[in-house]
Amino acid sequence: MAGFLNRADAGRRLGKRLAGLRGQDVVVLGLPRGGVPVAFEVAKALDAPLDVIVVRKLGVPFQPEVAMGAIGEGDTRVLDPRTISLARVSEEDLRQVERQERALLESRVTRFRQGRRRVDLAGRTAVIVDDGIATGSTARVACQVARQLGAAKVVLAAPVAPARAVVELKEPDDVVCLLSPQNFQAVGYYYHDFSPTEDGEVVQLLDAAARPAQHPRQNGADAALDQEVEITSGRLTLHGNLYLPRGCGATVLFAHGSGSSRHSPRNRFVASVLNGAGLGTLLLDLLTPDEEVNRANVFDIGLLARRLVLATAWLESRQDTYAARVGYFGASTGAAAALWAAAEPGSRVAAVVSRGGRPDLAGPRLSGVRAPALLIVGGDDTQVLALNRQAMAQMAAPARLEVVPGATHLFEEPGTLAMAATLAGDWFRHYLLPAPAVQSAPEART
Repeated sequence: MAGFLNRADAGRRLGKRLAGLRGQDVVVLGLPRGGVPVAFEVAKALDAPLDVIVVRKLGVPFQPEVAMGAIGEGDTRVLDPRTISLARVSEEDLRQVERQERALLESRVTRFRQGRRRVDLAGRTAVIVDDGIATGSTARVACQVARQLGAAKVVLAAPVAPARAVVELKEPDDVVCLLSPQNFQAVGYYYHDFSPTEDGEVVQLLDAAARPAQHPRQNGADAALDQEVEITSGRLTLHGNLYLPRGCGATVLFAHGSGSSRHSPRNRFVASVLNGAGLGTLLLDLLTPDEEVNRANVFDIGLLARRLVLATAWLESRQDTYAARVGYFGASTGAAAALWAAAEPGSRVAAVVSRGGRPDLAGPRLSGVRAPALLIVGGDDTQVLALNRQAMAQMAAPARLEVVPGATHLFEEPGTLAMAATLAGDWFRHYLLPAPAVQSAPEART
């Protein structure tokens, strides 16, 4: 079965298919929740603004699974007069259903946008993106709502949809679909990883898309390298995702924490922020699937550090990265592995960032770290904050502690992960990227 690794992979591939829209007056609209990670990659490929399009079905009062219409933002409403007539729905019944659904819609909009204003669609091309189409009912409504909000042209884009649905969709001006099987299974069947998208990830991706890139945009001839990679040593094979902007002079390796992986929404979000700052990223799993079954391996800091050193050597052996400066980004136990690896004799690691990390688990190795290290901790993660302060006291290398107010261990609170990612990006840009005039690193907030 040919398909997609995850939603980000699907979005990157969909973005390539939609490349002809780049440079036009386009707005990319993700259908929450699963469509937003796909739309994020499409917006990045098209250099276009990203927003959500939130719609709610209006169900017949005594049979709510039957749609008699739908609503969207800006008091937009699409009705099906035939269904309303056949079901004998009164004006008062319709108003009551709409009031209930409008309240739910506004609640979702508030949760996702976090105070951001809706992107104006007037006279523009709206590219509506979902992670897949099954019946097409939600997509149809979204297209109608986008047109009512002023879109001059509506393009519906999805990685996969039934062949019949693609033909029957009349609401959009154009439908772009990568896979359209005749014998369609469920949308998740076409993904290796179809884990649920949480509200927090939607907010984080919208935050990242709203932040302007800090490096010149690449044109089509200077496209970035974006690929799945394998790092082998004997019988060992580690899998990773490598992203390199054209002319990339620095790459950050991610050491994931316990229970996480290269597919983690938090890791992908931070990587997207670093990519926007002109940094390459390598997200990789330091353990094989068989090794992950044994929880003891997750806390074997020495083993994780050796894998990180192996991945660093692999980077240095590549023609496109051998001259690039290297940084480590570690979370939770991965932060200890990053610091341990950075302390190895002859290490060329030029900067380390720990996010919600356990640097104390690197033990006596801390004194051997020579690379400047930034420790980012949530203000409400009091126990880990204390451990970071103790660990920083053991480090001889330049080190800073940044405390993100209101954040807990996983930085799930609105805006906190974006703040941590921005701090990491500033740190890596300062120590890894050449600049005409070197600025001082940001002051710590302890």
